[in-house]
Amino acid sequence: MIPGAFDYYTPASVEEAIALLGQHGDNAKILAGGHSLIPAMRFRLAAPEVLIDINR
Repeated sequence: MIPGAFDYYTPASVEEAIALLGQHGDNAKILAGGHSLIPAMRFRLAAPEVLIDINR
């Protein structure tokens, strides 16, 4: 299955990631490897409106 639409951010700093979390609150999920979140999204068990990728 294809996950629903979401906004995707790649913050350049910890401060920017924290600001994004503060801005989006419970609608945001942190993506750090994605080993459990991405499969859950594919099966629509998780449907975050915002992904914040901190892999860099």
